[in-house]
Amino acid sequence: MSLKLFFAPGACSFVPHSMLELAGVPFEPVMVKLHKGEQRSAEYLAMNPRGQVPVLVDDGEVITQIVAILLHLDAKFPQAGILPASGLARTRALSTLVWMNNTVHPTFTHVFMPQKFTDDDAAQKAIRSFAVTSYRGLLAEIEAMAAKASPWMCGDRPSALDAYALTLLRWGGITAIDPTAQVATWALAQRFAALPAVARVIERERLQLNLFQPAAA
Repeated sequence: MSLKLFFAPGACSFVPHSMLELAGVPFEPVMVKLHKGEQRSAEYLAMNPRGQVPVLVDDGEVITQIVAILLHLDAKFPQAGILPASGLARTRALSTLVWMNNTVHPTFTHVFMPQKFTDDDAAQKAIRSFAVTSYRGLLAEIEAMAAKASPWMCGDRPSALDAYALTLLRWGGITAIDPTAQVATWALAQRFAALPAVARVIERERLQLNLFQPAAA
């Protein structure tokens, strides 16, 4: 078995990166430096023409898109608890995971990269401002979920939802949302980050959990 994960520090690839470490299975982590444009290299685009992370290569087979990667890993390593095994608990976890990926995550993209949606400077500012407000509301939804965690979002085992919640909360600091003000989510993120396997990922990615800087007056 050969597993290779292409990740970028602080990106959503943190989620499968954490899950692989928690699973305790051998894999090769490969850092992609987005700020240097490595995702646009000919070699990388040959593997993933969309130029995105994460990418999982399993025995030569390339798998892209975070939800697909997580479902693949969950099927391959059911003992890892990436998602609940079955029943309504699994359905609800999948519902939350997909919402995080198709609603919360893209909202942050509108904050961080409004130039993807228009080349008009004034429109970019309007998109970013609107998205920040929307993102604040979405983090409030995650806060309500985190408040019910016992101790994890899927119950007694850490899962992909906890990793994604940490990632999305961390990004909030970039939008001038103080993560420590999201009391339950911040506590959840701290618990998750303290797990030895996750701590290895944080060290490898050189992550700072709190990126908050107050908005300029």
